[in-house]
Amino acid sequence: MVTDGRIRVLFPYADGETIGGSHTSSLMLAAQLDRSAFSPIVLLHGIQGALGRHVEELALQTIKLEFPPVLAGRLKRTADHASFTKYLLRTVPSLVRLLRREQIDIVHTNDGGMHASWALPTKMAGAHFVWHHRQAPDARGINFIAPAFADRILSVSEFSRPLHPILPVSNRFEVVRSPFNLSPDSPDRDAARSALLTEIGAPPKAALIGYFGALTLRKRPNHFIRVVHELRAAMPGHPVHGVVFGTEPVTGLGVEAQCQNLIEELELAGHLHLMGHRTPIEPYMAAVDVLAVTALDEPFGRTLIEAMHVGTPVVATRHGGNPEAIVGGHSGFLVDPFDPAAFVPAIQQLLGDAETRRRITSAAARFAGALTINAHVAQVSAIYLNLVGGINITHEKPANPHGGMP
Repeated sequence: MVTDGRIRVLFPYADGETIGGSHTSSLMLAAQLDRSAFSPIVLLHGIQGALGRHVEELALQTIKLEFPPVLAGRLKRTADHASFTKYLLRTVPSLVRLLRREQIDIVHTNDGGMHASWALPTKMAGAHFVWHHRQAPDARGINFIAPAFADRILSVSEFSRPLHPILPVSNRFEVVRSPFNLSPDSPDRDAARSALLTEIGAPPKAALIGYFGALTLRKRPNHFIRVVHELRAAMPGHPVHGVVFGTEPVTGLGVEAQCQNLIEELELAGHLHLMGHRTPIEPYMAAVDVLAVTALDEPFGRTLIEAMHVGTPVVATRHGGNPEAIVGGHSGFLVDPFDPAAFVPAIQQLLGDAETRRRITSAAARFAGALTINAHVAQVSAIYLNLVGGINITHEKPANPHGGMP
């Protein structure tokens, strides 16, 4: 369907006030694609929000589509989304016409609602379908829909490979690490730490343990609160403060209320601080002494890499894609995901041993620095070219930043 020699790639999103990691990564890709070979187009469903304003800032070609309604994941579903019957009768024919009119070669989806909404129309229009998976390996879509419709399944980690696909996907599956546009100018850690201590009313020698991410059950902010509780018990003569940066991605989840209740139950008032959403987040990441990643089934977390870049050591659950980002004892620490006390020895070592901290943060920074946008764009561009033109380009994958470490 290529008309002017360039491959036309459509990136559809549901517009709204949330800009998540999937938006950040995929829009970074769209903005950096070689315009001599590719013509990226962003399609925004619904009424414009923060995401739409961000797309405008990127100056990407955009299609805005308030109607017809599309499908949405269970947690994000509202009365404005399509029922399955309305989707089949109204939405699918409309999207097929749009794809043919715009002469789209590839549809590249990046979240659950868009995967489900665009899979059928893309195949009916004769375009290629790229499904970018950023969730757990047992997600229904990646096992039941993607194997039937996707020409390529890209995943941010090997962990996220479909567990029980209804059709074989090994020849269509490829790990593509998320890109990170990391500033060469890291925040002043001392100044950032001082400002945060002042804000929360903590003494200069306080240990600051950070949580960065959405307040969801999977990311387990409650587990983080218990980690802080265990650390305080293990360090009775040392002030310990936990700081939680993030909000509920969907109104009404009740996770923040659960956190508040647990803070009261464990008598952590004044020591556990719910900071809400902050931007830019880098100064706050640089301000904390340790990032504690308590999530389960985290495919390949952005905050983990961003913390590595600003020099904050990471202690994470030995779960999900975390072992693909951290070599335990080399570039961070991996601990039992189900025991809050398991975080304590690693955090204490990082707080009390300057040489361990220096060694860990140095190795982590090298790993984070290899996850560049250029490497990401080169890998995905080769996949696009192979899909549309049958051109099998051998792209050089990033070297293992951990060297000889497993």
